[in-house]
Amino acid sequence: MKYAFAKRVRHLQSSAVRDILKIVNQGNVISFAGGLPDDDLFPVAAIEDAFSRALSKGKKAMQYGETEGYFPLREVIIERMKNKGIQGFTPEHVLLTTGSQQAIDLFSRIMIGPGDVIFTEEPTYLAALQVFQSYEAKIVPIRCDANGMDLDDLQEKAKVYRPKVVYVVPTFSNPSGRVWSLERREALVRLAHKQNFIVFEDDPYGDIQYHDAGYTPMAALDDGSHVVYTSTFSKTAVPALRTGWIVGPYQIIRMMAQAKQANDLHSNSLAHQALYELCMNFDLDAHIQKISDLYGHRKNVMVDAIRSSGLKTAEFVDPEGGMFLWLEVDPRINTDSLLKEAVRRGIAYVPGAPFYAGTPQYNTLRLNYTHATDEQIGKGMQIMTDLFAQVEEEEDLQIKV
Repeated sequence: MKYAFAKRVRHLQSSAVRDILKIVNQGNVISFAGGLPDDDLFPVAAIEDAFSRALSKGKKAMQYGETEGYFPLREVIIERMKNKGIQGFTPEHVLLTTGSQQAIDLFSRIMIGPGDVIFTEEPTYLAALQVFQSYEAKIVPIRCDANGMDLDDLQEKAKVYRPKVVYVVPTFSNPSGRVWSLERREALVRLAHKQNFIVFEDDPYGDIQYHDAGYTPMAALDDGSHVVYTSTFSKTAVPALRTGWIVGPYQIIRMMAQAKQANDLHSNSLAHQALYELCMNFDLDAHIQKISDLYGHRKNVMVDAIRSSGLKTAEFVDPEGGMFLWLEVDPRINTDSLLKEAVRRGIAYVPGAPFYAGTPQYNTLRLNYTHATDEQIGKGMQIMTDLFAQVEEEEDLQIKV
């Protein structure tokens, strides 16, 4: 039977990361593809205790909850954001979501219509691009360097396109690992006030810092009117709880809550209660420091492997936090077409092309270092760099002939 799907499904695309993970899970492959935390670091005993405490409250703990989410957890989130400098909000300004991915979708549902302009970094988070495309937005990429969006390119395109939203991951960006400078952050917030657009600040990795630099969120530079801020417990506690949040102007959060009512009534309220108990009875900040120390070490192992490889061209930003390393190799290397061979040899990565809203660069790739052991990183990077070096050598031979 031929099914009459809605016209908007033509904008839906499968996730490159999810497709790769399906392949990886079929065999013995060292994966640098998914953004997975290390399972061995999950605070299992603390999670068990947190759920026991939540369930000890009786039947009420298992009942339907508010669309906005468990109120005491929203209070905890407000206090944690104050520690980042994000002031002036109350629990009524917070919406708990099923991961921060749902926050992107709900925001887009209420704010984005066909043809509305969204500025993004280039490259940027591919799952956000999927959402924006599904709502038929006009996505305009802004040129970036190690310090964030190029201000000249941003201002020039802002005059031409008049964006409705600027979506950014300014702290340990996915995929590039870059951190915006304070100057660039302040400039974007000023421009948002001047041209009256919304800055959507996505910050899932900001707590995973290797040198405790204390980067200032854009939401802390705003007066509460032009920046919405989303984050998640998936990277710092456990991803299976699927709990994220978004904070911002009350009118936006209220409208998102109405959209969420039509979507899923509310996220997992038992998970919210357990997370509240976790925050109250477990040193989450010490846990975050523990995972940051290990991830920083693994990142160094990967960086050292790249630097000691035989690759003639290998450019990257050495990340100071987060979970990813973005690698640009010889332009003659197509990481998309080489992925199948890489998997056959026993490693997986994410080709860089899906992260581009504009013209893709096929000689780029994203590497995750948080879920692999030192030994796996060393072995996997050797396989990968040998493959790329082989392509470089073959291309050199062809050029000489």
